[in-house]
Amino acid sequence: MHTTTEKSREQVHAARAEKRAHAVALGVDERFVSLMVERFYANTREDELLAPIFAERISDWPPHLERMKSFWRSILFNSGEFSGNPMVKHMAIPGLEESHFVRWLELFYATLDALGPQPEGTALVAERARAIADSLLTGITIRRDGISGTKAGRNLPHV
Repeated sequence: MHTTTEKSREQVHAARAEKRAHAVALGVDERFVSLMVERFYANTREDELLAPIFAERISDWPPHLERMKSFWRSILFNSGEFSGNPMVKHMAIPGLEESHFVRWLELFYATLDALGPQPEGTALVAERARAIADSLLTGITIRRDGISGTKAGRNLPHV
């Protein structure tokens, strides 16, 4: 007989397996996540607007890239392997505003286009990226401007 905890654990594992299988069926697998993160951050390190922000905070790129791969696997596969608080990290960066998130998304979308998973795979990853950008921008704006910041991400680009 299964305990409630065992049933819950089984349900979590089943949900994770289903989410991963869905992403993989769309061409979004571990290899894709690794390439996406590597290429995206290579582009951000060369970007006029974003490069200085990263350069001030990241001196050892390999651990950061591994952390971002873990983050994206958690987002796309519900792997549960990432622990951290991206909101706190981003709130600590002075001067972040909509233009930074717009540029981040533009580079992200360009990376997806270059990697070319199935259109549904591109849409899946792009939607998650936009939701993350929207959440971070909204959190930062609410902290800075109060409740008027609740719609801060409404103008962020879509794929």
